[in-house]
Amino acid sequence: PLSYFDKRQRGEVLSRATNDIDNIGQTLQQSMGQLINSLLTIIGVLAMMFWVSWLLALVALVTVPLSFVVATRVGKRSQPHFVQQWRTTGKLNAHIEEMYTGHTLVKVFGRQEESAKQFAEQNDALYEAGFKAQFNSGVMQPLMMFVSNLNYVLVAVVGGLRVASGALSIGDVQAFIQYSRQFSMPLTQVASMANLVQSGVASAERIFELLDAEEQEADPARGERPEELRGRVELESISFRYDPEKPLIEDLSLKAEPGHTVAIVGPTGAGKTTLVNLLMRFYEVSGGRITLDGVDIATMSRDELRAGIGMVLQDTWLFGGTIAENIAYGASRDVTRGEIEEAARAAHADRFIRTLPEGYDTVIDDEGTGVSAGEKQLITIARAFLSDPTILVLDEATSSVDTRTEVLIQKAMAKLAHGRTSFVIAHRLSTIRDADTILVMENGSIVEQGAHAELLAADGAYARLYKAQFAQAVAEVD
Repeated sequence: PLSYFDKRQRGEVLSRATNDIDNIGQTLQQSMGQLINSLLTIIGVLAMMFWVSWLLALVALVTVPLSFVVATRVGKRSQPHFVQQWRTTGKLNAHIEEMYTGHTLVKVFGRQEESAKQFAEQNDALYEAGFKAQFNSGVMQPLMMFVSNLNYVLVAVVGGLRVASGALSIGDVQAFIQYSRQFSMPLTQVASMANLVQSGVASAERIFELLDAEEQEADPARGERPEELRGRVELESISFRYDPEKPLIEDLSLKAEPGHTVAIVGPTGAGKTTLVNLLMRFYEVSGGRITLDGVDIATMSRDELRAGIGMVLQDTWLFGGTIAENIAYGASRDVTRGEIEEAARAAHADRFIRTLPEGYDTVIDDEGTGVSAGEKQLITIARAFLSDPTILVLDEATSSVDTRTEVLIQKAMAKLAHGRTSFVIAHRLSTIRDADTILVMENGSIVEQGAHAELLAADGAYARLYKAQFAQAVAEVD
């Protein structure tokens, strides 16, 4: 579920999916052959030892429990350090990924030394965890060698007594000592791989933590769906909380009629984006219900629900590939180049795309290098238009677009929103003056709702927000 990724750093999750899996693979590759060879050697040598002298064989086996105790105690002591080593590796990878992604910002604010200091601190933590893990695990082989030598001494003493009594010949004892050495050698070899095996086990623990994480609630076996998807959305006394002790949304209700534009405004942390996450079923409501054309969305499959919703996120995200491929990503079917270009024209992205060296076939990376923030926003909007949704969600969709582009987008939205239910979340109130309904949220509740003119006349929370932005705009002009 989305909540799992919201609570964790991206680099830490990637470390589990890359470093830990690679470490498990190396452990299995390097240790499995040795373990199988050691097991076969122990079985064969043990059979020969019992054939030569069952008494000396039992003497040789006396040290096996001691070897097991040594391996268990050392393993329990070193295993937590291996787990900590890989956890610290994940944190270090997360820091590196974060600094690489924001390297421009780091340089702009002159934070190179601070970034290097943070790296050094996390690197030192990794060194400390790795040293403790290797030191504790490295103790195992000397201890196992001691137990092995103790085995030779016991066999030699008991064998000498048996030779003195005439029960065995010197040659039998000499042969048995060689068998005893062959018996102890695999145990010592396995001990020498202890750090490798324990490191693999630590990685396996982290992988299973990921696999055992709480799954999102399964879709119903036979999901319901509206007879006709018109776009009527209703929230009936819903409540939600990220933290069980801190409710974010309590007893919130609203209706959005088909084809209407609903704007949601309010201060940061009011619950605007959370409302959209609940509508998309990225999170499940704690109480109440959300219906789409009279059908509870909790009874619909997530794919069915999201197929009818187009969304433009606050943070633009492009994938490595051509611009045409990025726009086509919003469609659930194969689309033609003409449809891609039509969506781009609707989003007013066609003009700037054609100025690029390869036009729609221009290759960009996942960071959109070579494309401005506003242009990336236009591409993501074109992607949403191509999906031809019944419901359109814009989460701060024009927050990173210049004034001229914003005007063009508003004109395109007025045309493309016809017949669609649209939810617009924005701090810039100038972008939502033409909305059919404006909802003002504070602390997870709707404190005002109505049209732009009505809310200004009411001189309440919306009017205060509007006047504050107007005063700020005037001050910036002055």
